[in-house]
Amino acid sequence: MPTTYRHLYAQIYSFEHLLAAYRRARRGKRSRPDVAAFEFRYEDELLQLRDELRDGVYQPGPYRRFAVTENGKRRVISAAPFRDRVVHHALCAIIEPLFERRFIFDSYASRPGKGSHAALRRAQHFARGHRYALQLDVREFFPSIDHSILRGILARHIADPRILDLIERILAGGASELRDTYTPVYFPGDDLFAISRPRGLPIGNQTSQFWANCLLHPLDMFIKQELGCRGYVRYCDDLLLFANDTPTLHRWRAQVIAFAATLRLTLHEGRAQVVPVETGLPFLGWRVYPYRLRLKRRNVLAFARRYRRMRARYAAGRCTLADIDTRIQGWLGHARQGHTLALRRSLLRKLLPKQQKNKIPSERRAYQSRPPSPAAAGARTIPSEQRAYQSRPPSPAAAGEGDRG
Repeated sequence: MPTTYRHLYAQIYSFEHLLAAYRRARRGKRSRPDVAAFEFRYEDELLQLRDELRDGVYQPGPYRRFAVTENGKRRVISAAPFRDRVVHHALCAIIEPLFERRFIFDSYASRPGKGSHAALRRAQHFARGHRYALQLDVREFFPSIDHSILRGILARHIADPRILDLIERILAGGASELRDTYTPVYFPGDDLFAISRPRGLPIGNQTSQFWANCLLHPLDMFIKQELGCRGYVRYCDDLLLFANDTPTLHRWRAQVIAFAATLRLTLHEGRAQVVPVETGLPFLGWRVYPYRLRLKRRNVLAFARRYRRMRARYAAGRCTLADIDTRIQGWLGHARQGHTLALRRSLLRKLLPKQQKNKIPSERRAYQSRPPSPAAAGARTIPSEQRAYQSRPPSPAAAGEGDRG
């Protein structure tokens, strides 16, 4: 029988634990109005949260919904109130380690020491040792997550009724957030009322990312143990299975689709194709080859558009060089994971236009006119592909930087 854990709830509402959860939840978001309002009287807010959790009267607040478009795909993000995000962090800090030790090694989403770049490297490792790959992804994953099945998976290891009640409250609070984005699916044995089953996890919650891994853990174990697939990588709802012959992968395809149905999930069967690894595998915005990684064309075009807009804002005096540098640094860090040196130089070869300084707010002109501190000046060197857009002479350290071609 699996190990179960009791008497965990008191740890969640201790003031010290809530304080640590609050500090994690505010990281990188302290300038937002709701976070600043909470921080202004954070001790009172945390004491109130402690009392509500201790007395069992805590209720999640309403979500704020907005849409974002990533790589041409529209996603509805549901942002919980900040005080609820503190509770999410406090809950995950207690129960996540109980499940983390059970997860397979090759699950990479929202886990410590993992991430998309590690998943890409692992997929390339398997591509070097196998001839064929099967790519699978779950259809409407977050809107499709069934609450009853998720509760059953969590209850296998959590026997504390108060924690299960808190989980139920969080699930119920977000049950209607993705209802409009779910396409009804009937599974064998369903009646007409199955469509009203509570389902869906709001994208953006700390708990949602963790619970997604919990829900798919039985599928991971089925693929690794029952099917015996040694070359397997999963990032959230994107799966890659590797083998040296196509009949094996076609058989696994049918078995994985059948097992996913037991979790009330459906796969994009039209996209589930067996392909040779030499042709490249589309995965996490990249095309993965055995010995190289290429950014997908739509990602390159999206960055080119953003860079044109940044140059126009800079020319109009609506942003500073530091603003542009901050944005480009993130993309460069991502692009460096593959063989993109020539691409980066091509995209950033244009110099920034002359800035209309009279349109820069006075506080920014004052900031720009200050000479950089010695510590800031030596904080990092400038990679070669950045010199073009910054139009600054390269430092000796940057000139010798190595990179993949």
